[in-house]
Amino acid sequence: MRVLFIFVDGVGLGEPAPENPFTFTETPFLTSLLSGKPLTREMSGFHDGRATLQGIDARLGVEGLPQSATGQAALFTGTNAPALLGYHLNGFPNSTLRRLLAERGIFAQLRREGYRCAFVNAYRPAFFEELQQGLPGRRHSCSTLITYYGGLPFYSLEDLKAGKALYMDLTNELLQRMGFPVPLITPEEAGRRLARIARQFDFALFEYFLSDYAGHLASREEAGKIVSTLDHFLGAVAQSLDPEETLLILASDHGNLEDLSHGRHTLNEVPVLLIGAEAVRRRVAPRLRDLTDVLPAVRTALAWGGLPSP
Repeated sequence: MRVLFIFVDGVGLGEPAPENPFTFTETPFLTSLLSGKPLTREMSGFHDGRATLQGIDARLGVEGLPQSATGQAALFTGTNAPALLGYHLNGFPNSTLRRLLAERGIFAQLRREGYRCAFVNAYRPAFFEELQQGLPGRRHSCSTLITYYGGLPFYSLEDLKAGKALYMDLTNELLQRMGFPVPLITPEEAGRRLARIARQFDFALFEYFLSDYAGHLASREEAGKIVSTLDHFLGAVAQSLDPEETLLILASDHGNLEDLSHGRHTLNEVPVLLIGAEAVRRRVAPRLRDLTDVLPAVRTALAWGGLPSP
């Protein structure tokens, strides 16, 4: 079975409260998927013939607010990165986490087993100038590092224009604002494109981080726009995939967007949303307890053809 992993930064399962954009924004796809309910804490454990939603722990036994560098390292390596450091690290990985990502990054692990992998995000030209120097800087995300250490190609804006990649904002609006001659696309077209790309690989990863940015802004208008964009995008992805061939996994690294009352990260559990064959979801969902369990879930789904029926 193929796996398409959509990583959405900074989204937790919050209360159905006025400060939660998943409550005050219309989300026709997610609401229909969850039997008429919004994406909130009370829906953790939801399961039906189409989807499963599991809330998982992002604290990983370490005091303090979960953060991006350690949370993403845990997701993308299956290792308790906060425990490894003894604290939650914000921003970009330090030298210890870079070594972890080099040794146990998801792309490196899966490629050693013969799986065809892709990181679908497109990069601007300035990145490729850094790449020629071997990524010497320290301001690179976990996703960039696992792609680099995993030996995968990086996609350019030319790849984006050819329909082979997506920009991190989905619609290319930010690229146009920066003066790049790329066409605007709708969230729905971005979703259909991602599904087409995913069919070419065993495992594909796409990262969306404007959700965390919107959470820090604590702006109802911006948060509502982000949630609406994601809903239309995810709906198009799901409708374009064959659930018997591809498991769609959406997961996050820490809470933030779900509570606009303060503009900081939260202690909330984060969602793992599974869309695909029910037998696969029944196998992997009970094992999803914290961030380190997502990578093993990916491996289980990829190997599904060789597993006995549950």
